[in-house]
Parts: sequence; C-alpha cells; structure tokens
Amino acid sequence: MVLRLSTEITYLPGVGPKRAALLNKELNIFTLNDLLYTFPYKYIDRTRFYKISEIAEDLPYIQIVGQITRFQEAGGPRAKRLSAVFTDGTGIIDLVWFRGLKWILKGLKPGVNYLLFGKPTLFNGRWNIVHPELEEITQQKLQKGVAALQPAYSTTERLKNSFITSKVILKWQLFLADVAKDQIEETLPSYLLDRLKLMTLPEALKQIHFPESAALLKKAQLRLKFEELFYVQLSLLKLRTNRQLQVNGHNFKLVGENFNRFYTENLPFELTEAQKRVMREIRKDLGSGKQMNRLLQGDVGSGKTLVALMCMLLAMDNGFQSAIMAPTEILATQHYNTITEFLKGLPIEVALLTGSTKKKVRTRMFEMLSNGSLGIIIGTHALIEDPVQFNNLGLVVVDEQQRFGVAQRAKLWAKNIDPPHILVMTATPIPRTLAMTVYGDLDVSVIDELPPGRKVIKTLHYTDVKRNVVFGMMREQIRQGRQIYVVYPLIQESEKMDYKDLMDGYDSISRAFPPPEYATVVVHGKMKAAEKEASMQLFVRGEAHIMVATTVIEVGVNVPNATVMVIESAERFGLSQLHQLRGRVGRGANESYCILMSGVKLSNESRKRMQTMVSTNDGFVIAEVDLELRGPGDLEGTQQSGLPFDFKIANIGQDGQILQLARNIANDILDEDKLLNYPKNSILKIQLDKMQAKKLDFSQIS
Repeated sequence: MVLRLSTEITYLPGVGPKRAALLNKELNIFTLNDLLYTFPYKYIDRTRFYKISEIAEDLPYIQIVGQITRFQEAGGPRAKRLSAVFTDGTGIIDLVWFRGLKWILKGLKPGVNYLLFGKPTLFNGRWNIVHPELEEITQQKLQKGVAALQPAYSTTERLKNSFITSKVILKWQLFLADVAKDQIEETLPSYLLDRLKLMTLPEALKQIHFPESAALLKKAQLRLKFEELFYVQLSLLKLRTNRQLQVNGHNFKLVGENFNRFYTENLPFELTEAQKRVMREIRKDLGSGKQMNRLLQGDVGSGKTLVALMCMLLAMDNGFQSAIMAPTEILATQHYNTITEFLKGLPIEVALLTGSTKKKVRTRMFEMLSNGSLGIIIGTHALIEDPVQFNNLGLVVVDEQQRFGVAQRAKLWAKNIDPPHILVMTATPIPRTLAMTVYGDLDVSVIDELPPGRKVIKTLHYTDVKRNVVFGMMREQIRQGRQIYVVYPLIQESEKMDYKDLMDGYDSISRAFPPPEYATVVVHGKMKAAEKEASMQLFVRGEAHIMVATTVIEVGVNVPNATVMVIESAERFGLSQLHQLRGRVGRGANESYCILMSGVKLSNESRKRMQTMVSTNDGFVIAEVDLELRGPGDLEGTQQSGLPFDFKIANIGQDGQILQLARNIANDILDEDKLLNYPKNSILKIQLDKMQAKKLDFSQIS
C-alpha cells in the first residue's frame, strides 16, 4: 500500500496491530503524522570518545571503543541475565542485560572491536552499564564516526517491554523521513517565513530528527516552537476578535442606589489604588455594549471578593442578576458570609446554593431566581443544574476557575439568552507566559496591592531536628492569645499513608500541647461534613488553639486571629500550594508566621522551593519559579485548564520570548485583517480550521 502521513501507524513496517495499540495508549501516536511530530526530548553528543579510566559519576552517557573479554548467562528461568566484561586497555566495565538475551547473545563476539554506548553506574565498587548499545565497528566506520547529535525519544516501561526503545523509534523515523519528504506541506505563509527568517517546515522536521549541526537544530527548534505558539495565540486572539464583532453585551450604564449606598454607608475601608484601577477597567467593559470576558488576578487577601461584589451591585442597579460559582462548599460559604456581612443593613437579598441546601429552601430560591426578586446567588456547581433558571442573568463570577471543567462553565454561561458578562477570579498568581496561553482570549486585571494594615508574613524553614524550637514558638503565640494551623500533605495516591501521618501528627501535637491547657481540633477529608464543620467552628470561635488539618483548609477558611501556619513535609507540596496555605494567616493586624517543616535531605528542586518561599511573599515571583521548576503541566485537560492545546515542542516556562513574539505578530495580522480574508492569509485560515476541528468550541466559555 502507498503510505501517506494520514495512514494509521499499524501499517508502518515493524509496527503491526499489537505495537500500534501500545503506541496509541502510551504515546498518543495513531498515524504516521503523529510519529513525525513525536520529537526527541534530548540529543546526545556522540562526537566524544571516553576511556574507561576517565569514567566519573557525573557523566550521563559515554561511548568507548573496546572489546568483550568474556560473557555468561546467570540466574534462574524467571530471572535470567546476561553479563559481559568489556575492556579498552585502561580498565574494565561490566555490561548487563535482562531482556532480549537470545538476540543479544547471537551478536556477541570476543576479540572484535565494539563501539559501546550507555550510562555508567557504580555497583559494588565496579562500573557497569545496564542494557548498553553495542555496535561492531571497523576502522573505516570508526574514522567515519556516527551522527554528532543522536536524538533520544521518550518511551515507557510498557513500550520497552515490547522492545520499543528510543533506538527503535529512531529507526522508524529514518524510514518515515523517506516516506514523508514529498508530503509535508508548508503551514506558515511565505511572508512570515521571510520576515522572521524561519526554516521551511520540511527542512525543520528533517533537522529536528536528524540534526546536521547544533546550529541547524536550533533553527529547527525555533521554527517549530514559533509555529506552535503562534497558532495558539492566533486562535485565542481570533476568538476575542470574533466575540467583539459578533456578541453584544448587556450595557450597565447606571450607577444607582445599590452601588451608591454600599459605597457611602457600608464600604469597610478605603479601596486600594489597585482595586480602584481594576474597577475602572471593569466599568469600562460593562458600559461598552460588548460582552466582558475578564480575568481578575490577585493574591490571597487582596480584595477580589469586594471588587466582584461592587460589580454585582452595578448589575442590580441595571436590572440584572448575578451569580458567583465557587469550587467547594467551604469557599462558597465563605463568599456568602463575607458578602452578607458587607451588605448588612442594605435591602439586598443574597442566597447560598450548595449540595447541602435543603429542598424547601431550594424551591423558594428557584422561584425568586425565576421571578427576578433574588439579585445575587452564590453557590457551587449546584448552580449549573437544570432547575436553576434566572430571570435576567447579567454577570457571572467564577472563582478559582481552574477547578472547573469547560463543560461546567459552559452550562452556567448558557443560563441566559443573551450572554452574561464573565469575571474569572483566581488567587493563584499566574505567570505572564501561562496567562497569555491559558487565558489569551481574556482581558486581564491584576490587584497587585494588599489592603492597608496587612503585614508581610515571615516565612521560616526548619528541619525535623528543630521541632522543639517550633513548638516553643507555637506556645509563645498561644500565650499571646493567637491560634495555629498545622497542615499535613494529602496526596491521593498515598491516602492511607497520609492519613496515618496526619493522625500521628495529631497525637504528637496533643502530647506536646496537652488538654485542658491547650485545645486541639483535627480536620480531614474522611470526616463527615457535620464533624468537619463542628471542628472548624470551634477554631473560628477561638475555642481551639490549634487546628491539625489536611489541605482542605487551602481555601475558604478565614480566621484573622490565626497567626502561625506550620506546614509539615513541606517538600511534598508545590510552590503554588505552599503560597496558598501561607495566605491562611496574616489576615489580622498581628505579626504572622509560616513555618516550613521538612526532612534534612532535600532534592535541589525542594531546596529551591523552600528558599523561594522564605525569600519572597510575591505570588507572581513564586508562580514564575513554580513554572520554571514544574513546567506548564497539562494544558490540554479540560478539567485542569479549559484549553486543549497539545504542545509537542514549545515550553511556555522557557520560551517566553518566542511566545511574546508569536502573540505580537498574531495581533498585527488581526489588526490588519480581522477575518483573515486576505489571500496572503488563506493558509492561516486553513490551519485554524484544522485546529478547531480537533477541539471543543471555547469561544463562549472563558
């Protein structure tokens, strides 16, 4: 059969149905084109030859020319292994194989020259290489050498068990290069290639798999990274352009009694300059006649809820209803309590809808929503259920939106015939590059200032051997009338172990802080809702000095008297989560502390996380370091981020400059040709249509 790039991978020589099924599942490779776009994750320099006497622990890979002096099979029928002794005259190294022994044995010949390649490790004081590459080599071949930069492809254990190694994938790529060379069509317009001096697509794909030099590899990577990031930005900016051209928004012209009375009678403190700036940006959107789609970023405690409330009061003044959707009942309840406190004394009805809301209360709530007498509703995903019908929904506020799936947000969006304004809030600071990618079609506002009176939280890092010092600090804070959180990690995969850690920790705290002098409560996910709430309320009322908890308190617990956050096994948390937990304290006027407890031995990454937390309280600095350490994560999962972009080569943690260039150029193109109707942009329209065919329609669910 004639192989095309659209051909299923099963038909590639050497693959077949069984291997194809594995490639589908493990690497998401379904067609020859998918294989072509499976890029090497690193390149190994094969120009350097080592001697065995030069081997050191910090060498990742080595290649040596030498001979096998002896080899033997060992082990029982279920655990056979093959070992060989290799020498180059300067020393010896052991070679070991556990798989494919028959095939390897056929090729082993004492006394001939081999090119050995692999990763050396020390075992019982001797150097060895497990599953090395061995190639019989002649003097002529040795002089000719091998490719300077050898690509390495990602595999998995399941693939390796079926003998699909990096070397096998490289062999398939060699075959595919010949098949594909006349089938690869250019995907960027010629004027862009000329303007940016980019490689053509066929040449870039050739150099990415088989680089002729480091310089050509760099050019190929630039071309492919730019294309990926450019089409993501063009897609997002085109969505925003389409929305501006096609979707009208409710016009909140009036600043009426609800807003004015609140501002003059109930506003608890002077707005910060950042809050005022953000309100001006939002007011401009709400009065533009176009639908608002705005992301509101602000650190924990920066006053996002107050801004959202003032927007909802504007909606009410203009005859519209508002909804706040929060990811958890705890956070929804906190919003409800905060907003009802803000509105005390004003004739404004606010309702809370969660999974716990009783049927009788729900029925009345639904009636008030449908007849328009209920202006503000706060809830969890219960808001998107079918019985919830609005009279005139004008504004939707989505809090901590990264916890909601795309489909969930879309359901709430569709609760009105004409689309409501959308305000997306997050207390998780988002790095600039990530925001441009995940929220590229939204306008962004940032509250980068804390309200007056909020003190900077002091962060300290102690290892377990300093626990008595930490207990001393805790006793002193309790003596001063303060309260303390002690948080343990909760990672789903090891829930039993984490639960044991938590309960062991609770026992340890109870011994160090015995009743009746000290009162300690515990809160974790295995407790019944009523028990959990009772423990929390004891802490909220100040009747408990210490709350031992899992990360259920990451959002939604507001106790201004709590001044110490002790995070146990802090090395097991990501930076973003550490920063969120730290934000649970420092909510009052008293000096507050975050204490990071860890083991003595830390990886370099864990140590950098601890140092970052100690050195800064700036959530945006922390977010940038987090992105650098962890990478962008899963951007295509609808549950995770709401966008289906599958990056094959670009890394938004490292490719910020290319991303900014791509966004600027996409902006320039759409400024000139909003609908991409110019002939020179026809290729862009074709590529966007292909992207759109592969994903959901995200144009109305930001």
